[in-house]
Amino acid sequence: MLDYKLLEALASVVEEGGFERAAQALHITQSAVSQRIKLLENQTGQVLLVRSYPPRATEPGVRLLKHYRQVASLEADLEDALLPRGPGVYRSLKVGLNADSLTTWFPGAVQSFLLSRDILLDLCTDDQDVTHRLLQDGEVMGCITSRERSLQGCRVQALGSMRYRMLASPAYMERWLPSGPEGLGDLQAPVLIFNRKDRLQDYFFTSVTGHTIRHPVHYIPSASSFLQFILLGLGCGMVPDLQSDRYLGSGALVEVVPNRPMDVPLYWHCWDIGSALLRDFTEVLVLEAGKRLPCIVGQ
Repeated sequence: MLDYKLLEALASVVEEGGFERAAQALHITQSAVSQRIKLLENQTGQVLLVRSYPPRATEPGVRLLKHYRQVASLEADLEDALLPRGPGVYRSLKVGLNADSLTTWFPGAVQSFLLSRDILLDLCTDDQDVTHRLLQDGEVMGCITSRERSLQGCRVQALGSMRYRMLASPAYMERWLPSGPEGLGDLQAPVLIFNRKDRLQDYFFTSVTGHTIRHPVHYIPSASSFLQFILLGLGCGMVPDLQSDRYLGSGALVEVVPNRPMDVPLYWHCWDIGSALLRDFTEVLVLEAGKRLPCIVGQ
């Protein structure tokens, strides 16, 4: 039988990023946190935590933490039903999503939900192609991803699509691509990429040229700074229409390849554990995403 006080200590160390902060969160001593984790490791016969900075769970630790978080969510639902919380007593909902969604449509989509419920969001951002791994490892309760196929033990619903275009400033085009798209093979032209997991620009170049193009790369892991770099003529990059429409309209940005948008479908995945909180959040998110994402999956 698992001791959930011990699991709580393991979760706190991983989530808080260290033993000292975990001790503060649990209102116990740092030594007590360490002892609880050692006892849990002895009981399971497994090393559950890599004592790095910050500490991280091993593979067996990840499995235990996923179980613990799911059970904790269901217990919180039960407490809400039997013992309604007073005002100002919050629950946390941990969600994984891509930075472009966070910068554009997502805040408006969850506004009504957060204003009507005592819920605090704990958001983890990553590329839309890999956010499902956060859910798979139990780090989040739900995620927005470009992956359509449901993960084991989870359910999935389509949200819509984000439309992207390869954009640059007129000054960039004049300097690096004076002949237009025909010059895309010029290896001197710098390209902006969000991070090393981001493959969207590779998909775009391959769709246009039929082969992979290797450019000098700026890695800019911030959606707002990414757009600013493009406006300053420091590189070209894939930008969602939701973020760039006004700049295209004013002429501050132009399409590197005219009339070649790329649609990225988005899906909401979450644990299929019968959680009332996840059910309510899912209903609102799907409804509001449908109002904000102009290009709907399947159309």
